[in-house]
Amino acid sequence: MLKGKTVLVTGAAKGIGKAIAVAFAKEGCNIALNYRSGVSDEVIAEIKSHGVECFPIQGDVSDFAKSKEIVDTTVERFGSIDILVNNAGITKDGLLIRMTEENYDSVLDINLKGTFNMTRHTATYMVKERKGTIINISSVVGAMGNIGQVNYAASKAGVIGMTKAVARELASRNITCNAIAPGFIETDMTAVLKEDIVKQLEDQIPMKKLGKPEDIAQTAVFLAKSHYITGQVIHVNGGMIMC
Repeated sequence: MLKGKTVLVTGAAKGIGKAIAVAFAKEGCNIALNYRSGVSDEVIAEIKSHGVECFPIQGDVSDFAKSKEIVDTTVERFGSIDILVNNAGITKDGLLIRMTEENYDSVLDINLKGTFNMTRHTATYMVKERKGTIINISSVVGAMGNIGQVNYAASKAGVIGMTKAVARELASRNITCNAIAPGFIETDMTAVLKEDIVKQLEDQIPMKKLGKPEDIAQTAVFLAKSHYITGQVIHVNGGMIMC
């Protein structure tokens, strides 16, 4: 069903982004793999091992012009972008009264503006083709808030609002736009946490365990196969919030 399609994944060098890229590769999709600072040969080889192309593209999605270059280069290489996954994101945590303007702005620039930039440029091609799938990675924090993450929560809540607006605007062009809101997932960020902190996190989750990047990746694949789902937020959080 997805074999031969082109998937552009931002922030795909590791973690959830890498898992999403690998999951689509297993479906037979060619991958345009965006990264900001570096990507290992092992990641590229793993994706190619599924018999598909993997085209790494360096670029900061918070830069409007650079984002257009990423999109244009992908189209030049593969002829189209069938699926866009806006995964690139950062955290710079801190309590509100101590948060610097730079830390607020940088998180919003990548997480929210970056999602706009990539969606804006990709939509130009998708509208002409009158088809396409856009999947935005939000967060449980964007729905419920979190102490010390005013910037991150604002950015991820903004992604949810943007997703719904884009879905309404592009639906008539047969383009779907949905968001996935992960809960606490086993990534490099959680790997450095102390055991007692991880236990506190698990205690907040009815399923009493953290999720895996593959849980998010499989949800992305599901949304790419679902042509009548749009404007939705799929929560993947082990029951942490139910809405």
